[in-house]
Amino acid sequence: MSSRNASCAIVGAGDYIGSAIARKFASEGYTVFAGRRNGDKLEPLRAEIEAAGGTLVPVSMDAREEKSVTDFLNAANEAAPLEVVISNPGANVNYPLLDTTERVFFKVWEMACKSGFLTGREAARIMLEHGRGSIFFTGATASMRGGTGYAAFASAKGGLRLMAQAMARELGPQNIHVAHLVIDAGVDTAFVRELIEATVGKEALDNMPADRLMDPTSIANAYWALHQQSRDAWTFEMDLRPYGETW
Repeated sequence: MSSRNASCAIVGAGDYIGSAIARKFASEGYTVFAGRRNGDKLEPLRAEIEAAGGTLVPVSMDAREEKSVTDFLNAANEAAPLEVVISNPGANVNYPLLDTTERVFFKVWEMACKSGFLTGREAARIMLEHGRGSIFFTGATASMRGGTGYAAFASAKGGLRLMAQAMARELGPQNIHVAHLVIDAGVDTAFVRELIEATVGKEALDNMPADRLMDPTSIANAYWALHQQSRDAWTFEMDLRPYGETW
């Protein structure tokens, strides 16, 4: 495994997409800082990456809190110049409109929109000093359209998308690549498989083609491809979905 004098910070390093991104960038030689509310849950991933010759630093953090985000990104930059930051907190909930309390709406907004603002702003503050960098945001189907039961999630993800677009326009001329990925599909996670089984039954789930759901590794590879783009052809928005997804 090669080694680079650069760090990659992942805000919202969950068990699937976040962990896959961590594996990919670590395999490319980056010092990876992985943040989530319970950083101890990243210990198996740290051991896996270190066994392969990479470096992962697990951190307990709260993506909704300014100081937590600032401390996390500063620590990554102190370890090695911060080159890539990925905002990936999960906040997907479905509530009928009349069951969506003010508390639920605000919490979803904090996780899916405010956290992206804090992460993007603080990443930019550091990267402007370096004169380069990549800031990427994980979006969803709800970033583009609101569905039944998704008033809270869609409004937050839609806000994140437009914030990222504004950031891209401002930071692009300063050599910082900002991109937003629309994950327009079910990702292959235990939670999604449980939902499918509850809806269509175990037999239908077992007979489903292996690539009918989106592999988190494929998403990680898309992030890597974005980071490799030359600045004369930067992508702001990339939408990903499996071959069989209706859209």
